[in-house]
Amino acid sequence: MGTDVNSIKNTARKFALQNAVNFDGSAQLKAVMGKVIATFRKQGVHPKEIIPLVKEVVADVNTLSVDDQRAELLEIAPELLEKKKQKRDYSLPDLPGAKDGKVVTRFPPEPNGYLHIGHAKAAIVDFEYAKKYDGTFILRFDDTNPLKDKIEFYEAQKKDLAWLNISWDKEYHTSDNLLKHYDLAAQLIAQKDAYVCTCSADQIKLGRKQRMSCSCLDKSVEEHQELWEKMHEDSFAAVLRLNADMKSDNTAMRNPTLFRIIDAEHPLQGNQFHVWPTYDFAGAVEDSLSGVTHPFRTKEYELRDDVYFYLLDKLGLRKPHLMEFARLSIEGMPVSKRKISPLVESGKVTGFDDVRLPTLRGLKRRGIVPAALKQFVFQQGISKVESTVPFSLVESENRKVIDPVAKRVFFVPDPVKVIVTDATKKTVTIPFHPKDSSLGKRQIQIKNEFYIPRSDVDRLHHNDVFRLKDLYNLSVDEINDEGIIASYAGDELIADSLKVQWVSDNFIPLTVFVPDVLMKNDTFNEASLTKINGYGEPVIASFDDEIVQFERFGFVRIEQGDDRILVFFTHR
Repeated sequence: MGTDVNSIKNTARKFALQNAVNFDGSAQLKAVMGKVIATFRKQGVHPKEIIPLVKEVVADVNTLSVDDQRAELLEIAPELLEKKKQKRDYSLPDLPGAKDGKVVTRFPPEPNGYLHIGHAKAAIVDFEYAKKYDGTFILRFDDTNPLKDKIEFYEAQKKDLAWLNISWDKEYHTSDNLLKHYDLAAQLIAQKDAYVCTCSADQIKLGRKQRMSCSCLDKSVEEHQELWEKMHEDSFAAVLRLNADMKSDNTAMRNPTLFRIIDAEHPLQGNQFHVWPTYDFAGAVEDSLSGVTHPFRTKEYELRDDVYFYLLDKLGLRKPHLMEFARLSIEGMPVSKRKISPLVESGKVTGFDDVRLPTLRGLKRRGIVPAALKQFVFQQGISKVESTVPFSLVESENRKVIDPVAKRVFFVPDPVKVIVTDATKKTVTIPFHPKDSSLGKRQIQIKNEFYIPRSDVDRLHHNDVFRLKDLYNLSVDEINDEGIIASYAGDELIADSLKVQWVSDNFIPLTVFVPDVLMKNDTFNEASLTKINGYGEPVIASFDDEIVQFERFGFVRIEQGDDRILVFFTHR
């Protein structure tokens, strides 16, 4: 070989460290190889001579933590750290016709379940637009289905929004305005723009399919007014329908239902009402009456836009600037209450705060933070293009937020004992973060007994030198069924040596719960939650509701359970 082997290795190491720092600690072999081959091509070095050396270097670099990779790169090639990726602007685009101080938005959840990441997208978009224009943000509970609405969800959803750092200028319930809705319905009946239909559900469905009106339309206004009054007094097969266009190509316009009878006690209104508006009626009316200027809803309602504006036209009410965006879909995650609830009820997940679920409570427990969700929503934008995105996009935004502030501690999965024959008993002090001294330090008492991961032990041989991270180097004297016998090999950092996390004999046993894709091809993934057992530093017992980084393992969220420490894997 014409070129010195060490020269190739040194060049490869610089590029490998740079690539690893840019890609969360994992250097990409092909990318590094391409740069090294290009560097030595002019010197006539054949790629076959370079490839095995690059593979060796990349494998070694990937054993280091991101902090160690960055520190070494800063030492040997600081110029490679200076290049920064151009930051993309994910802020929300301007609203059409918006004026400062005049924009009014609303978030209208149904109090029938816990909020999930899809709700978070809607709430964040509505809230941020109101803030952008120094406008008004309304929290409106669309509680018009007493069969599903429950009292506990009003407060639960408010707590979820507060966790997202979302506040509101006004809060009210659609059910508070039912008498006004009844007056508007009576107006439609008097105008012949609505009528009471006593057909069965099957007959209504068939009529819409055949684009044929039913005989109910033949009744007089007075008869419909009497039937409307009767709907409030008795329970019988009747609905109030909009007299729109049964011939329309838009099926939503084929005389949709505006009110129906529901005999159930309402969590706020009790039993005083049993005629309830549908989403078509309540949504349009409340947006107009409450002064909302720019209501958002998901694209699935786009066909119902004609109903929205037709109804407001007939009522003579103000028309907001209605806007739609794509529903949020995430690979392997059921982003709807209709799919989440059966998983909870069947016991396939532990509850609505299960770390595998996209509920806000599940995401919080997993270790996803509100600032990351906000950036993720900005990244998705308000496009109407439907797409299914990987959860890794959420993880990527979360990593940016928590990496600078998460404490670093040691966790040893599948631990193997190491006895250091000439170890000195002492107390060592290690900072919680390599860059932020304000996060503090912890003290660890060490003797001659340590534990390191089995995956690292499997890479060691007799006489190999490896480093206990932030401590000192060891030389392998013997590997047996019980573990490793080693001896002290100095304090100075050795660039190419294996660096491992460790715990002393003063450890605490831990189980890390690792979530995976919940659904595969719409089928529940039985392997969606696995466990990794190991040992952790004793300081971990002092953490509660805290996200930390287990070095060379990943970020985790720690909470104190009734009788044990619960650890949930967040992401790498």
